[in-house]
Amino acid sequence: MKIAILSDIHGNLEALKATLKDIEKRKVDKIICLGDTISKGIHQRECLEIVKSKCDIVIRGNCDRHFAREHEDIDKLPEIEKQRVIWNQSILSKEDREYLINLPFCHEFYMSGSLVRLFHATPEVDNKPIVNEDSIETKIKMFYPTENTISQNIADIIIYGHIHHPYMDKLYNKTLINVGSVGNSFDVIRNPKKDSNVLETTKSNYFIIEGEYGSKEYTSEVSFQFVKVPYDIDKELEDEKNNIEQENYRFELKEGKYRNMQKIYDNFKKLGIDVDNI
Repeated sequence: MKIAILSDIHGNLEALKATLKDIEKRKVDKIICLGDTISKGIHQRECLEIVKSKCDIVIRGNCDRHFAREHEDIDKLPEIEKQRVIWNQSILSKEDREYLINLPFCHEFYMSGSLVRLFHATPEVDNKPIVNEDSIETKIKMFYPTENTISQNIADIIIYGHIHHPYMDKLYNKTLINVGSVGNSFDVIRNPKKDSNVLETTKSNYFIIEGEYGSKEYTSEVSFQFVKVPYDIDKELEDEKNNIEQENYRFELKEGKYRNMQKIYDNFKKLGIDVDNI
């Protein structure tokens, strides 16, 4: 079975349509979404309807949870975040919000002998970024079960989203995979003197795993494929005049950078990495 796994669409309709067209071309058997279908772009409802109709499994992301839930303490939020909540909830219907809130935290299956576990960010929470530069101690915890996982077995393959850039790592006979972002791809290690073409980053990213679905026996092959799909960014941005996050959203889609790169650099410094001087 060939399974396509996508994440972090963030209301980007053009990216989602291009990705699904590519998935159809590759004759995929099943599609799984790792969450964050909404927020940032204005085409949230359209993307949500497509995900509901096309994806076999949908997991809840942190933005799905945050913008779909009731905020009894909304007046205590910073003003910018308060406006983001109000704006996002004005786009979504009551049914949309109920659907998002009730999505599962985690999904897992066996593939060619390996226990594959999927979630949005970590097995404990949906909003903690785990990046390639993190410690081995931090990464190994990604494979351990929690009260949120379906089984209490240690996973062999972890597939997650949230950080918006794809990568794969190996440790202790295990495989850690991030699928990247369909609608909001960016890289965190950037320098204008060293950067390649920004289109290497701003394409839609998704992932394919192929093997014997449901098999607990190590008797068949399993393969991984990262896919980058070009889409019309300018067309996606045509209607963004109604977006309260227009400036940040345009910056992220066109530049392939997070809106607050200083926050990312500060996080790297906590890990002992000075990105500017690498």
